Amino acid sequence: MDAGVHVVGAAQTATTLKRRALSLGAANAFDYAAQFLLPVVLVRCLDTEAFGHYRLLWLAAGTVMAFATLAMPASLYYFLPRSDGATKRLYVNQTLVFLVGAGLIAAWGVSLWNPWLPEKMRGLAGYGVLVPAFVLLWLVASLLDLLPTVDERVMWQAKATVGLATLRTAALSLTAIATRELEPILVVLLAFVVFKVVVLVGYVARQHGLRGPLLRWRTLAGQLRYAAPFGLAGSLYGLRIQADQWLAVALFSVGVFASLSIATVLGPLLNLFRQSVNTAFLPSMSRLQANGDDAGMLELNNRANVLVAALVFPLFAFTFVFAEEIVTIVYTAAYLDAAPLIRVYLVGLAANVVETATLTMLLRQGAFMLRLNLLVLGLSIAIGWYLALHIGIAGVAVGGAIAMVFDRVATLRRIARCTGITLRRLQDWPALGLLLLLSVLAAALTWGIVGRNFLASGPWLRVVLGGVLFTAVYGAVFASFGGEGLWVKTVGGAKRDAARAVGHSPQRAQ
Repeated sequence: MDAGVHVVGAAQTATTLKRRALSLGAANAFDYAAQFLLPVVLVRCLDTEAFGHYRLLWLAAGTVMAFATLAMPASLYYFLPRSDGATKRLYVNQTLVFLVGAGLIAAWGVSLWNPWLPEKMRGLAGYGVLVPAFVLLWLVASLLDLLPTVDERVMWQAKATVGLATLRTAALSLTAIATRELEPILVVLLAFVVFKVVVLVGYVARQHGLRGPLLRWRTLAGQLRYAAPFGLAGSLYGLRIQADQWLAVALFSVGVFASLSIATVLGPLLNLFRQSVNTAFLPSMSRLQANGDDAGMLELNNRANVLVAALVFPLFAFTFVFAEEIVTIVYTAAYLDAAPLIRVYLVGLAANVVETATLTMLLRQGAFMLRLNLLVLGLSIAIGWYLALHIGIAGVAVGGAIAMVFDRVATLRRIARCTGITLRRLQDWPALGLLLLLSVLAAALTWGIVGRNFLASGPWLRVVLGGVLFTAVYGAVFASFGGEGLWVKTVGGAKRDAARAVGHSPQRAQ
């Protein structure tokens, strides 16, 4: 009887995880598409300097998010699945209080009241209270991007993501078309984030309740002790990811910085797929690790990485060969310098398909990640600065790509040491290698045909024909090299991992 219940529970869990991943994937894909398409409007409505300042605002906001949150929102993945209702509310309240305090400090940091404000940021600070207020509220509202998923209310999270992305894109696009100025766009952006905070408060009220206690010092100290090493490591990681853009801001014009910021747009695309899959799996991974099942935790991560690779490797390969056409279509030929930079970053991003952040968090390797990110940050800045002075903006991108690869190798070696599982068995390397090989082969064959026969055609025609041809070629080589068997193996492995998760669930233990 128990075995039958276990099998049924495993099947249900596998189906649930799959549905969550697909729901989050679709919602995050929509959000990313909205973020990707918005610059199509902005680059045609704003001049190069104004668009550069818009990108600089988001760079500043991203840097604030990297430093100010101190991984307190992400720590909820660890604490909430292990807590009862009242304790969950306490952790949520503490996180909100922390974000408000951190947001006030961050708002001061991007205002003219900060005597150390970088010179190029003063152009943004000239818009008065708009930028500090936006940074404060954006930091608080960011909890809405995570909390429903932690609560395993994935469909609510997906609907909120799609709705907010639609509202933001439509409002900013219409404002840009109507005014062709940056300041009205900032006003609408501030109004949007106010609305997002209201939605967050409403969600917390319904799901956890708006009542005390706001914090308990001993509990807060424990949450901070857990989160702080990851927060500091994440801050260094975020700064490392953004160091390339800050180098561009320091060494080159705002227009050149805008081109580099465009080249980094594929990083969020990778995060989109990883977040959609891994956040759906993370609560189950947390329960497995809490019960000492490191092997089960690693299996879930392993399957997630293969699923992500199956999606992003073909996209990366296609983008590599059609980079000029894509940049011209999306951002206009004024930003064509971004195309070779995109190719450089793709090398580093390919290594980052293997996701390790969830594993280091669950294995409590925050101190190690802090040291590693400090090392890699210095490496990235040193290489990027040196090469930028000798070969120009491309050197900044090369430094960033080298840092990505070094980080992933060092982190995987650490995970292997902590779990006692050899590096060779830590991931399904043959499957990942096969997916990469098939993607590269399909892209090379596609460009060989399109580049030879349609080189004089317009970028739209080359991209459309290339997309159709790439899909057909990739499907053919995928089938020829046994791709269906790989997919069946991955899905079957996910079901076995789900069975292990059910076996370790609290209900099963009772």
